[in-house]
Amino acid sequence: MARGWESKAVADQIEEAEARRRDDAVRLSDLSPDMRRRSERLESLKLLRSRTLDQLERAANSRYRESLLRALAAVENDMEELGED
Repeated sequence: MARGWESKAVADQIEEAEARRRDDAVRLSDLSPDMRRRSERLESLKLLRSRTLDQLERAANSRYRESLLRALAAVENDMEELGED
């Protein structure tokens, strides 16, 4: 039975994601241990920044918003120290 175009598109997306993961793993394995740690830390900070921005969009309490803004500033400062804009 032939697959529909939707299931084919999903399968293609899964294959592309797996290929990107493999490429990322190869790229990381070529880096020095210090560069690998830096790259992993930067990726972690990007995820934290994204999560903080998401929480900030939904926050209604002014004190919580202030706390999130301070956290966001700290994350962005750490990212700048690592050389990421």
